[in-house]
Amino acid sequence: MSTSTAPSPTVSRRLAQAIVTARPESSPAARAIGQRLLMDVAGICIAARHENYVLAALASVEQDGPCNVIGFAQTYGVEAAAFVNGIAAHGEDFDDTYEGGPVHAGVVIVPALLAAAQRHKLSGADLLRGIAVGAEVMCRLCAVAPTKVHKAGFHPTAIFGVMGAVAGLGAALRLSEDELVDAFGIAGSMASGIIEYLADGAWTKRMHPGWAAQSGYRAVRLAQAGFKGPATVFEGEHGLFHGFANTPSGDFEAMLKDVGKQWIWTTIAFKPYACGTMAHPYIDCARELLRQGLVPADIAQIECETAEGIVHRLWEPLALKQSPPNAYSAKFSIPYAIAAGLLQDNAGLGEYTEAMVQRADLRALAAKVRYVVDPANPYPKQFTGHLRVTLKDGRVMEARQGYFKGGADHPLSDADLQTKFFANCLHGGQAKPRAEAMLAMIQQIFDAPQVDLSLLGA
Repeated sequence: MSTSTAPSPTVSRRLAQAIVTARPESSPAARAIGQRLLMDVAGICIAARHENYVLAALASVEQDGPCNVIGFAQTYGVEAAAFVNGIAAHGEDFDDTYEGGPVHAGVVIVPALLAAAQRHKLSGADLLRGIAVGAEVMCRLCAVAPTKVHKAGFHPTAIFGVMGAVAGLGAALRLSEDELVDAFGIAGSMASGIIEYLADGAWTKRMHPGWAAQSGYRAVRLAQAGFKGPATVFEGEHGLFHGFANTPSGDFEAMLKDVGKQWIWTTIAFKPYACGTMAHPYIDCARELLRQGLVPADIAQIECETAEGIVHRLWEPLALKQSPPNAYSAKFSIPYAIAAGLLQDNAGLGEYTEAMVQRADLRALAAKVRYVVDPANPYPKQFTGHLRVTLKDGRVMEARQGYFKGGADHPLSDADLQTKFFANCLHGGQAKPRAEAMLAMIQQIFDAPQVDLSLLGA
């Protein structure tokens, strides 16, 4: 008598099973966070629409279709719209962040789903289902091998983004289990995104969400057409985590636990500052010391405790971070962020212009910033900040913050996010009445029998 048993389902099969039965669109929490994501992405896209990297991305695409690139009159095909909107949404590093990654889910998932909604005439409920499922899967992938993707030289938003896009598009377009398994397998060969932009402030990080968004759509369409992908794309000997995290194993159970039943994407954080998220608590500490009476001209040196996991991206090479070559590279420099916080009492879009980054006083102050690694730092579960400022007369002032303002435990309010949205629209030259109409549309979009995004055009 045979005692053989059926093989355990693969990771992609288990994900697919959860996706086809998930109905997050019925949740008030999903509706609220979905609206916040749409509002944030739309505002940032408007803010960036005249930037050279967005115009270059737009000039590179040749694909007609019904889909809006936010802030522009001409419409494009699904992949072109998802590509450019993903680039614009992430380009100023002012976008959402999942703190357990970190990963930027909204700037992949929202562009992919908006484009698909227009092409396939989806309802608002379909759109919300896709955004929720896509963002959820993208965030959950961060639990498999924490910090290892970054350490291997890759951008987690790029690597996990294409998988999240497949999950979200698959949910919205009602793919079968088998189609989803194939789509995940196909997307594994489309994942890409190295972090060498850190060397000189090049633009490639900006491209990663757009590439993931368009690639997820292509993988889904291939699967719908019968194209086959490896079922063991996540856990296989030559799978995603072997290739992009340099690990033969990962904690897939942590990622899969209660998937489709408990939702972590609702903890996604929103940025008050236009730079790398882990720099934000340091900016807050700098601004707190100003409120305590610190005079920047009196500073002799600044020492910061930090997490080992962010040193290679935000602290080293220290001389480069103290003197960033351009505005984009400054977004990934904690010394510059601290200097901006101290001299400008802010770190918004205005603090990351080419002229501002070249200012002699900012560079001189950034040059006084050093770091020490705190082995007990809780990163990536928490983002923390610390400044120990020694003054020229020998006195010491110190500030410490154990959280990211805008994060799950200290969220920005709806009013805060609306203020950010209108400021971003103003920055991008959008008239206030038009911005108000866009916001009203976003607040009602999930009730629409068919999604209409025409107001997002120029």
